Amino acid sequence: MEKVTKGHVFAIGEMSRRTGVNIETVRYYEKIGLMPKPNRSEGGNRLYNDVQLQRLYFIKRCREIGFSQSEIRALLSMVDHDNITCAEVYSVTTAHIADVRQKIKDLRKLEKVLSQMANECSRGDVPECPIIEALFE
Repeated sequence: MEKVTKGHVFAIGEMSRRTGVNIETVRYYEKIGLMPKPNRSEGGNRLYNDVQLQRLYFIKRCREIGFSQSEIRALLSMVDHDNITCAEVYSVTTAHIADVRQKIKDLRKLEKVLSQMANECSRGDVPECPIIEALFE
């Protein structure tokens, strides 16, 4: 992450370059309200500030560790209203951990089923395929 200094103005391309977030994704985050609508130049181009750049870094990092949009929205709401407490962040985080653990459990089940299907495959030149048959069941 690049160091952010105060008082800069960034075009959307610069925001994208600095954060690694695709330009269309930045626009999407604005559309769904995770990012505030930026000021506009006389020509209509988006103009972002240092605070918005930091927010985009925050959103990106949250997405990288699997927080959902609603979880990110909850965290940002706490930050935006200056009523953030460690206990509230802990609550959102532990709920996310439970979701991650459930996904891991589900992926292990999926791996087992797929492995069983693959093990039944003869890998031959016959037209019958147990994998396809299992998918039709």
